[in-house]
Amino acid sequence: MADDIGFSDISSYGGEIPTPNIDRLAAEGLRFRQFYNMAKCEVSRSVMLTGLYNESTAAQSMVGLIRNEGYQTYQFGKEHFQEWVPERCYAKNNMDQSLTFWATTEYFVPPDGKFSRPFYLNGERVEVKDLEFEQKPFYKTDVFTDYAVKYIKKANKDKEPFFLFMPYHAPHYPLQARPEDIARFRGKYKVGWDVLRQQRYERMMEMGVLDKNHELSKPTSNINQFRGHPKGDEEIRALIPKYRPWSDLTEEEKDALDLEMSVYAAMIHRLDLNIGRLLDTLDEENLTENTLVLYLSDNGACPYDSNRDFDSPPGGADSYRTQTAAWSNLSNTPFRYFKQFGHEGGTHTHFIARWPNVIKNAGSFISQPGHLVDIFPTLLEVTGGEYPEWEEETKVPPLDGTSLLPLFEGKERKEPEFFISGFGEKFRMFRKGDWKIVRKNGESWELYNMADDMTETTNLMDEKEGIGNSLIEEYTQRSKTTDK
Repeated sequence: MADDIGFSDISSYGGEIPTPNIDRLAAEGLRFRQFYNMAKCEVSRSVMLTGLYNESTAAQSMVGLIRNEGYQTYQFGKEHFQEWVPERCYAKNNMDQSLTFWATTEYFVPPDGKFSRPFYLNGERVEVKDLEFEQKPFYKTDVFTDYAVKYIKKANKDKEPFFLFMPYHAPHYPLQARPEDIARFRGKYKVGWDVLRQQRYERMMEMGVLDKNHELSKPTSNINQFRGHPKGDEEIRALIPKYRPWSDLTEEEKDALDLEMSVYAAMIHRLDLNIGRLLDTLDEENLTENTLVLYLSDNGACPYDSNRDFDSPPGGADSYRTQTAAWSNLSNTPFRYFKQFGHEGGTHTHFIARWPNVIKNAGSFISQPGHLVDIFPTLLEVTGGEYPEWEEETKVPPLDGTSLLPLFEGKERKEPEFFISGFGEKFRMFRKGDWKIVRKNGESWELYNMADDMTETTNLMDEKEGIGNSLIEEYTQRSKTTDK
């Protein structure tokens, strides 16, 4: 699982950033054209690992049930849940081996040696000096893979099946990357976000990622009125960066923004290199044919101003910078808006599945929509796990998703009755069949026909008010979340 990476940022979905190892997964597996996450880090993880849209104290851990079937379970990377998720679902209670941090922390060791959030090894706080890693200086993405490779080999040596969860943080801020990776991209982004967005769109059409219902949406600024620089509400509106055509920028601005995007691309490049290390390990251990690998992102690219200061340029351990909204707009090509939004730019993820012994139509696309809520029932079916009816004296709610295994096997799957996404009620979306309602900033609901208008260019709420109101009523009945 990547973090805050846009739909078009990887080359197998049309991006200019070379990602040959993720591309290998695509070439040897299936690419989904429509797959949803929950548009926000902690919500996506909460829903994926419990299999539930709505909050429940009886929620079960997907990993715990897999572990019950004799699998070794490992997690190396980010942990982040909403408050409602029971502790039984946390890594420390489900993983045989884990190295985690909560929410967000730096990639390099900060100059003062103090990370924003500490690391935990098997639930116990650990210092960097006590961790094992191969390449210096310490870089978080590489270190997680060091541990993963070690335990893949151990599981194979012990002849144990394993479940490995790699919630990589990249390319979530802070924008920090190894200098040699940044140098690979420096100068390539001076052509600007407008030209690159058009190039990505055309490439996506040629590749078959998109079709005629994917009109390129107009570039947008970050219009989220509830997420900006941490100041008073009235000041947020003035501080949210506005989109400008690239041609309007000064040469100095273009150079600074080229560096920013070069660091972002370098982080994705490093992510891909580490995914390659995992795939190479599976090859070396003769595990590739019978190992299911899934790849996705927790939400769309992030446009929010979480910069701590502008004294240090992005890239190094002494900086803490975030991606500019216009670059995030490029990342989410061809969709509108960003992380947190229920619009497609926030909730539409690339999704790849590879399983050579099962997936025979390698390299093909799937147009039927899916959702990360489907991952729990998929892996439960794959591992033979049983979903309980009761948690002590509390009835366990049924899983909200359905298994993707029929699609992996080249069969038909009954499409789920509905999909929910978007962060909180102010940015929620509800989709049923081809129709989708979505709102932003708590404003009135919008209505789109996804069969004709996947990029949400034409709001049909006035024209199809009956359909819209019916969806609003159904969503209200189905949603029991206290997430505001």
